[in-house]
Amino acid sequence: MAISNILHLGIKELRSLIRDPVLLLLIVYAFSLSIYAAAKAMPDSLNMAPIAIVDEDRSPLSGRIAAAFYPPYFAPPPMISQREMDARMDAGTDTFALNIPPDFQSDMLAGRQPAILLNIDATRMSQAFTGNGYIQQIVAGEVLAFANRYRDIQQLPVELTLRVRFNPQLDQAWFGAIMEVINNVTMLAIVLTGAALIREKEHGTVEHLLVMPVTPFEIMISKVWSMGLVVLIAAAFSLLFVVGGALSVPIQGSVMLFLIGTALHLFATTSMGIFLGTAARSMPQFGLLLMLILLPLQMLSGGTTPRESMPGFVQDIMLVAPTTHFVSLAQAILYRGAGLEVVWPEFLALLIIGGGLFALSLNRFRKAIITMA
Repeated sequence: MAISNILHLGIKELRSLIRDPVLLLLIVYAFSLSIYAAAKAMPDSLNMAPIAIVDEDRSPLSGRIAAAFYPPYFAPPPMISQREMDARMDAGTDTFALNIPPDFQSDMLAGRQPAILLNIDATRMSQAFTGNGYIQQIVAGEVLAFANRYRDIQQLPVELTLRVRFNPQLDQAWFGAIMEVINNVTMLAIVLTGAALIREKEHGTVEHLLVMPVTPFEIMISKVWSMGLVVLIAAAFSLLFVVGGALSVPIQGSVMLFLIGTALHLFATTSMGIFLGTAARSMPQFGLLLMLILLPLQMLSGGTTPRESMPGFVQDIMLVAPTTHFVSLAQAILYRGAGLEVVWPEFLALLIIGGGLFALSLNRFRKAIITMA
């Protein structure tokens, strides 16, 4: 193995990447706008949800209920007729429509337990599920306060003291931004190495490599280090300037320790990209294989939902996936400020999985490189 060959071949890969504006645009987007959008596009509460009110009672209580819906959770509710309610729901104008029946206040004071109709447009899933609970609490609170002539503050027999660690404000942007960085590291590592190999096929440069005094190992390791270096630098930039700068998300742990873990993860995922690149004969085939591999890696690794909520056999299967251990170490370092003494098992697992994937991909690459010419 010649270090100079690996170095020069890696520099060749970087030059080829620089001449590909589409991949460059993908890298810039994935570690800038994509991170910002993921953080801001997933609000943890309602925001200006459209609600309309049909007030057929016109009483102080119905007015009190209507006045309880205000920004930022709900848009100012228009007063509409019952005839307009269904039409507005069908047109998608309102997510919620609250219908207060006639004699609601008098029936409530007489103990007849009147009913209020709440129509919900369930096609707007996040607003519908969250807003349903909000509206029930608001209506129940206003009715109870009106019935008791004051706003009752219940004294519980036991005081529950909340202590929210690692995200005191329960800000969804903190979670969304960092998890998007983690997901994009995996995606781009596979895409760049696989695309680099397929580019060799399409441009016919494999013949040039075969007549050079280089081995398949040197060719493969050059693609791994060059594409891994690009993703590593982009991830560091995104973490420091997009997540920590533009989004003001506090990073609790060592960025350097996270980048070391990222390098181990890139060793595994770039090897996976080489394997997919040898299996695919064209870029469209590579794209199809990428979707089949990438979606389970991201959805079942613990980044979207906790692994503890998954079936036991899924948890066991995903232990052989590098993303599972990468998500675990990234969350431990960046969220909880964990050190090497905590995350060393994940580091070791990534090293073993990466070595296995590299050996498998190298064996496949040696057999496939002759047919590429």
